[in-house]
Amino acid sequence: MALIVGIPACTVLIREQVQHATPARYGAALMHAAGAVPILLPPVGEALLDVLDRLDGLLLDGSPSNVLPSLYGHAHDATPDRHDPARDATTLPLVRAALQRGMPVLAICRGVQELNVAMGGTLHQQVQDVDGRMDHRAGPGTIDEKYRLKHDVRLSGAFARMIGQEVISVNSLHEQALDRIAEGLVVEGVADDGTVEVVRVEGARSFAFGVQFHPEWHVRTDAASFAIFARFGEACAAYAAGLKKAA
Repeated sequence: MALIVGIPACTVLIREQVQHATPARYGAALMHAAGAVPILLPPVGEALLDVLDRLDGLLLDGSPSNVLPSLYGHAHDATPDRHDPARDATTLPLVRAALQRGMPVLAICRGVQELNVAMGGTLHQQVQDVDGRMDHRAGPGTIDEKYRLKHDVRLSGAFARMIGQEVISVNSLHEQALDRIAEGLVVEGVADDGTVEVVRVEGARSFAFGVQFHPEWHVRTDAASFAIFARFGEACAAYAAGLKKAA
């Protein structure tokens, strides 16, 4: 039976109706490099926790929306028109529960921000306005130009060993970034301007990494991007085998 990985969907308004969606490239990357079938998880809150029993892994995907600042203790909201409270109410308890049961977790872009907030950390709402930081937003151009490999990230620890490199080139399409790192997260990748790009959940029983960049975009052409999804898939397979053995 194929591995099944859940991907939280966002709330979107299409033709004046609320719908749930996520970019297809995340599922395509899972199928290509992780050997897993994607299942979209609608943003319906903690009721979705029951679905974890049916999953072999959790992929927290990116999104144009931002985590509500009130969820990490900030009263000021720099992007009041770019939130998805239904997704927040779903993903934050979902990632906590997944980690508690030792399920593999891969968090990408908004996903790594959700991971940090879920564990007690905070975010820069507009990292380009922080002294010394570069502009990490996509900028103008075609979709391929926006997702191009843009800057280097210096890796360390378990992530560097997993990828087999100490420096990789990544794309950059984010306005928000990790600020105070949650207790229990270890920084294992940093851009030249100090922006945190990779974190690992310390003491996790399985694969549990978050990246600020988008490896799903270059999974067919970039060795590091492929390796992230391949190792995630291996962890999902090991997790599934362990559940079957226990049963």
